[in-house]
Amino acid sequence: MKEIKNKVYYVGVNDRNKALFEGLWPLPYGVSYNSYLIDDEKVCLIDTVEVDFFTQFIENIRAVLGDRPIDYLVVNHMEPDHSGSLALMRKYYPDVQVIGNKKTFDMMAGFYGIKDGQIEVKNGDSIELGTHKLEFYLTPMVHWPETMMTFDTTDNVLFTGDAFGCFGALNGGIIDEAIDTDWCWLEMTRYYSNIVGKYGTPVQNALKKLAGLKIDYICSTHGPVWHKYVPKVVEMYNHMSRYEAGTGLVICYGTMYGNTERMAEIIARAASEAGVKNIGMFNVSKTHHSYILQDLFRFKGLIVGAPTYNNGLYHEMDVLLSEIANRDIKNHYIGWFGSYSWASKAVSKIAKWNEQCLHFEPVGEPVEMKQGLTPEVVAKCEALGRAMAAKLLAE
Repeated sequence: MKEIKNKVYYVGVNDRNKALFEGLWPLPYGVSYNSYLIDDEKVCLIDTVEVDFFTQFIENIRAVLGDRPIDYLVVNHMEPDHSGSLALMRKYYPDVQVIGNKKTFDMMAGFYGIKDGQIEVKNGDSIELGTHKLEFYLTPMVHWPETMMTFDTTDNVLFTGDAFGCFGALNGGIIDEAIDTDWCWLEMTRYYSNIVGKYGTPVQNALKKLAGLKIDYICSTHGPVWHKYVPKVVEMYNHMSRYEAGTGLVICYGTMYGNTERMAEIIARAASEAGVKNIGMFNVSKTHHSYILQDLFRFKGLIVGAPTYNNGLYHEMDVLLSEIANRDIKNHYIGWFGSYSWASKAVSKIAKWNEQCLHFEPVGEPVEMKQGLTPEVVAKCEALGRAMAAKLLAE
């Protein structure tokens, strides 16, 4: 097993079989479930793994400990991909003391029926293992109510639960400096935007709690152990949780026969010719929405368009707008367009979504097309693209 530093070991596993994380988010590169073991006078395991991988997990632990017992098991996060092995761990290590907070234990009783052998900690509490001393920081709603982080003050190692994690299995290397991390950054943004993105304020509160710590390693429950790039990943979380997106444009459209798509193409070309370099184009029925949400946390401009369908809004656009609204994204601009054959609804429905749920700053005049493109519609689409470009480039 990989020693991270001074008898702190990685004992996690990889999952390259699951197609959708949480049954929702594609995993083209797989995912890791990270767990860590501190081998000291008192042995401490930090988080477990999804129960399907318990056989490999227990082998990883025993490769470090042999037949020695585990004294403490810290639960930073109760989501089952990290707590799923708790009941089996109790069978293999019946005397292990589980460390968590009050909300941890409420959930533990509900998920696994475990109600004894517990040590409850509050924010700022600590425990001595021997050489290592652990301090606990409660970070509620990053991204569940019970989430907390554990700091090894001896080696400046921060165990963060899901925070600072990313999608993607670990292909041999564990620590960032030993691997090519180019694939990580978009997968980290996609992870944040889809899993944590709604909770910007709690993330900011957590970062403030951690601000005084000297952090040399970040050990998340997903993705690489961060060492070389600790400042970068902390700044990424600070940036994303403030909804500080960059200059760029996300254009999302629904289309049945290509007419609405042609409107999107005209808008994109006009924005490009006006100077916007970062433009993402997405067919909402083809591209998984997790990638659209990822780019919304990267770029400040959004233009959406769709046909009227069954006297309402095209279904997949309705779904996307619901997903965007659910994340409470701030500091963005929006423009919109739509089409219809005999009953005009799409444009007004999108306007209602923004007025009641998204609350983005409207830019340009909405464009509506009846049946097919006309020179007037083309001109209005071009005007919408230019208006968004002007707004984005003025900052």
